[in-house]
Amino acid sequence: MPTYTIETTYRVPVYRQRTYDAATPAEACRQAIEDDDWSNDKLDYEAAGETYVTGIWLGADAAYSGETVPTPSHFDEAIQRKAAHFEVLFGLLKIVVADQTAERRTDAYWLRRATAAIAKAEAIIEGARDPDEPVAAPRPSHVLAQLQEDRVRDQIGSIIETDSDFAGLTADAVSDDDVHAACLSVAASIDLTEEIGAAEFRAALAALRAAQQANGS
Repeated sequence: MPTYTIETTYRVPVYRQRTYDAATPAEACRQAIEDDDWSNDKLDYEAAGETYVTGIWLGADAAYSGETVPTPSHFDEAIQRKAAHFEVLFGLLKIVVADQTAERRTDAYWLRRATAAIAKAEAIIEGARDPDEPVAAPRPSHVLAQLQEDRVRDQIGSIIETDSDFAGLTADAVSDDDVHAACLSVAASIDLTEEIGAAEFRAALAALRAAQQANGS
């Protein structure tokens, strides 16, 4: 059976308590961060961090001299695991925001928040402070339907052919601006409360059935 030398580590916070005169809490925090006088520092052993693996070597008493063995990622410090995964998520988020083609547009509501998230992520990676106006993370939502202007235009020809009230018009007589304005008007005035409520109820039932099946009930 192989023998391994494992180095484990835990972090002990070093803290100090000092008074600063400042106009705002943010300014006081910045003064504290920039203050390099730690002559009255203390160790807080009660708030010591988790134990994590910082090295593995093959053999007994082989630290820094034996053959190095890769450390499984789930034995890394939690904050390092988050940082590594953060870079992956950050890359995916940038791809989503960049994918603003005519066929796939991100809703402006989400786009603003994704842009803010990217700004914060870049600040974290660069070791800079967060942007001045943080945005609260919204709860996920799901699009049930879209009113697409090209499909509205497709309906115009059919209506002209079947409705005598529009017999004197042609599809070309309806401008893109007319279609756009009509879509905005309908979207602002239509009430889909019952349809959304029914969809939410069906989703709740589906979630309950999934949980019931997972629990073997």
